Amino acid sequence: MTSTAEQVDRLSAWEAREARLHRVLPYVGLAVGALLTTAAPAPLGLPLAPHLLVAAIAACWIAWFVNLHPGWAARRTLMFVYYVGLLVLSAVLVLISPWYGFFSWAGFLHSLLLPGIWRFVGVALSAVLAATAQGGGMPASLSHLLLWCVLVLFNLGAAGAMVWFSSIAERQHANRKRLVDELAETNRRLAETMRENEGLHAQLLTQAREAGVTDERQRMAREIHDTLAQGLTGIITQLEAAGQARDRRTDWQRHVDTAIGLARESLSEARRSVQAVRPEALESARLPDALGELTRRWSAINEVRTEVSITGHAQPLHPEVEVTLLRAAQEALANVARHAAATRVGLTLSYMADVVTLDVRDDGIGFDPDARPAPRQPDGGYGLTAMRQRVTGVGGELTVESEPGGGTAVSASVPALPGGAG
Repeated sequence: MTSTAEQVDRLSAWEAREARLHRVLPYVGLAVGALLTTAAPAPLGLPLAPHLLVAAIAACWIAWFVNLHPGWAARRTLMFVYYVGLLVLSAVLVLISPWYGFFSWAGFLHSLLLPGIWRFVGVALSAVLAATAQGGGMPASLSHLLLWCVLVLFNLGAAGAMVWFSSIAERQHANRKRLVDELAETNRRLAETMRENEGLHAQLLTQAREAGVTDERQRMAREIHDTLAQGLTGIITQLEAAGQARDRRTDWQRHVDTAIGLARESLSEARRSVQAVRPEALESARLPDALGELTRRWSAINEVRTEVSITGHAQPLHPEVEVTLLRAAQEALANVARHAAATRVGLTLSYMADVVTLDVRDDGIGFDPDARPAPRQPDGGYGLTAMRQRVTGVGGELTVESEPGGGTAVSASVPALPGGAG
């Protein structure tokens, strides 16, 4: 763009100098013609005195239309009037004296003020005047006519070529100027777009930070619920059971030991959650083994019979998928312990081609999944919400089927993304 602009600037400077020459040269030719006509009158029998008056009129005509009103160059009607007047004055002066042929070249120069084809019409008429002056007047014999025709053709060819190339250069200059203007407009719009993009970028960064804060809050809420809340609930349950078994020292000690173990485990899991580390159960075992250990411990604490089954070919999954399924199992079992009053729980982990499904079923009292959570529930129904957020977060789907008195079935289906620890 810079190179094109420089070319246009240089061309504009050249055209400005050319325009000044076009304004000055007609006066030079007029002065030379008047001086030679006065010093060496042509032997044509025409009066010599009027030529100075006609020359003065021609000078004023050019000055009025060209020098004093340069803006009129864009007004076609005025330029037609000017050019016709210029040709008439040139013809009168050439008829008075052939020496005014020096002035007739002004017709070639100022033909560029005419539009389109009219330029070449002006060149042709000016060529006739120039040939008449160069031949010493109007043809008086056949040989003179032949010479006059040759001069007309020569002037027409030379001046026509000049005007032709000038027209091409003018169009090229107009095209370059248009391109520069378009490039400048494009750059202006690009700068505006960049400023808008900067604003949008800043807005997106702000939204991303806010979304990150929201996501982290949701993650911490889920982790707190899955670790501290569940652990504290289990501890409270065990301590309550210990209080009821004060007279039976063996049962009392077992409940207290279980509560202490839950407290330590919850503290460890809370620390791992803050550090965004995988649950300890998945650090040293595969998902089926971790689910089996979780179910065994849950069954021993809650004294509910459980069955665990694995179908399909067990394979390592993406860490986030395994954490999601483990947390879903923890939440489902915690809900059974708190609300279901079940006597039997079944947990099934099914490996399929593209999907892994975890099903947790109980024979408890059930509930209405469409009903609002009861105010007495410790988590206010957040457990299912957190479970659903986890499952949908990895592209899975959570379904809950239950009815009062008919038990509950929770099913979490997630994509079988490979890459988990074996």
